[in-house]
Amino acid sequence: MPALIFATNNKNKVDEIRSVLDNRYEIISLKEAGILIEIPEPHQTLEENASEKSKTIFTLTGKDCFSEDTGLEVEALNGEPGVRSARYAGDESDFKKNIQKLLSNLGENSNRKACFKTIISLILDGKEYMFEGICDGTIINEERGTGGFGYDPVFIPNGDTRTFAEMSMDEKNKFSHRKKATAKLIEFLNNRYGKN
Repeated sequence: MPALIFATNNKNKVDEIRSVLDNRYEIISLKEAGILIEIPEPHQTLEENASEKSKTIFTLTGKDCFSEDTGLEVEALNGEPGVRSARYAGDESDFKKNIQKLLSNLGENSNRKACFKTIISLILDGKEYMFEGICDGTIINEERGTGGFGYDPVFIPNGDTRTFAEMSMDEKNKFSHRKKATAKLIEFLNNRYGKN
């Protein structure tokens, strides 16, 4: 089974990616790989941040790896929080505070359109490949649901009436930006390794 290091310390993201890959590939988290670092995300785009993380791990290990960066882009806020999604309300990455800031900034604005965007950067045999997934939806006025993570309690994907936080992992994966990007990654890997 091909093994890939996933350049993240976020257990929720590891679990979500593993649920999509369905044991076709061995996914090794940074912790499992014994890499105990926080990789900086200093750039102004998701693409650059994803690339920074995968290249950092490849430089450290020389092994095949991938990373992702995800942002919530809200139309009425000119694309905020975007690349700052995880640290929208401060550097401590507190999603309760991030949600509060988001809802406060939106206020009573009737335009609630938003999208989640995920960029995956894969480094395989020293070469980088990029994959994108987008999920369109709306931001509601209050938190609903206890599942998921991040902005999931206030985001309803188009085509449903529930927030991501009200869905099971399988239900979320029907819409998920991360699932869409990962599906492109899987298709690429399956073609590369001859898996069906």
